[in-house]
Parts: sequence; structure tokens; C-alpha cells
Amino acid sequence: MNRRTLVIGDIHGALKALEQVLERAKVSGDDLIIFLGDYVDGWSQSPEVINFLIEFKTSYNCVFIRGNHDELCLDWLKNNTQNENWLVHGGQATVNAYAEVPENIRKIHINFIESLDDYYLDHKNRLFLHAGFTNIKGVESEYFSKMFYWDRSLWEMALALNPNLHIEDDLYPSRLKLYNEIYIGHTPTVRIGKTVPVNAANVWNVDTGAAYKSPLTILDIDTKKYWQSDNVNLLYLGEKGRN
Repeated sequence: MNRRTLVIGDIHGALKALEQVLERAKVSGDDLIIFLGDYVDGWSQSPEVINFLIEFKTSYNCVFIRGNHDELCLDWLKNNTQNENWLVHGGQATVNAYAEVPENIRKIHINFIESLDDYYLDHKNRLFLHAGFTNIKGVESEYFSKMFYWDRSLWEMALALNPNLHIEDDLYPSRLKLYNEIYIGHTPTVRIGKTVPVNAANVWNVDTGAAYKSPLTILDIDTKKYWQSDNVNLLYLGEKGRN
């Protein structure tokens, strides 16, 4: 079997969806699996998702990207920070889920989150990160590192770009010329009425709204074939996720 490069969108505590989509894509040890971040906050299994990923990487080739929710969760785990905005946007489910998690496991989770990558650039000049970047020279020159997991301007720019504008045109955005393809999560495609991966310019958004009432998605970046879980709210009846 040829090695595939697979990207997985924002999971948000939905272990059932993650297991389902990995099975549907028939992920193997030959594949490279790139997780685009936001493993926690939303559904009730954030600690179980982290446990699963830690175990998963012992048998599979993985890249784990840092999401903004992972950073917020880390701050709470380390400093017990009561960020009200975080609690409203899925953090409370994470706090509740960690109530029965012993201190030694919490420390393992802290170490995992601290080890996450800001971005991954492969040998074909394809960039993977949670949200975006702002420096016109690229990710290696990014001054505000938090933009890797907070920026929305890259995606908004790609969506707003005139599709008739040629890449050689002087008005073509410099950031979009730097990489052959860019893969992100962070801004759910449901905001534009889609529950599948969306391509704009050379940017692919793989966050298909698993935090809400939509599926979790895994995408083969070479063939653009994708697999999805059931709508996640149907897997967690009685929970609200980030709805």
C-alpha cells in the first residue's frame, strides 16, 4: 500500500467520532496522519481523546498540531485559570470531564499538549497548521506565534479572493503564493453552510463542525477523497457540545 497523507479536522472531545472516522478511512501504519488541533472542548471525552492520541502515536506515524482550545486547556490544567470565555465555548465540558482524572494522568496530558507543533511543512511545500499566519515571508518569520492557532484572516482572505485573479497578478496575496497547499481547521465550514472540506484558492479547511451538529472529517490530501463520521451530536445524545 502507498503511504497516504491524511489530515483530520477539529475533534473537540468527540472520541466516538474520531474512532469512527479512522475506521472508515481504514487508516494503517503506512499512512502519515496529521491532526490539525483542537482535541478538547465541546463533547464529554476530552481526556479520553488525549489518552487515545498518546496511545495512537505509539503505532502510527503522526503529526500533532496545536489548536487554540488546546492552549486554553493547557493554561487551565497548569494554572487552574478560570477563563470565562473558554468555559462558555466548550471549556466547561472539559473541566467536568477532568474531574475524575488523577493528577498523574493530568501531568501526562500537560506534557502531550506542551509537545504539540505550531505547524508542519512537508517536502512538497504543503503547509499544515491549525489556523493561519500573518507574516508575508511565511511561517518561519511569524512574529506572533499565537497566530498559528488563532488567526482567521488567512481563511477569510482565501474565501474573499477573486477566483479570476491569476497567481502572477500583483494583487494576488503574498501569503498564498508561499506554499503549494495550506491545510487548516479552526474556522468551521458550517459558517458558510458546508459540512465537507472546503477549498478556497490553495487553502483547504478541514474543520467541518464536529464541535456542533456536523461530522468529523479525515482527508487524503493527494486524492482529496475524504471520510466522515456520523453527525457528532447523534453520537453524544443528551449533550450539547458547543451548540
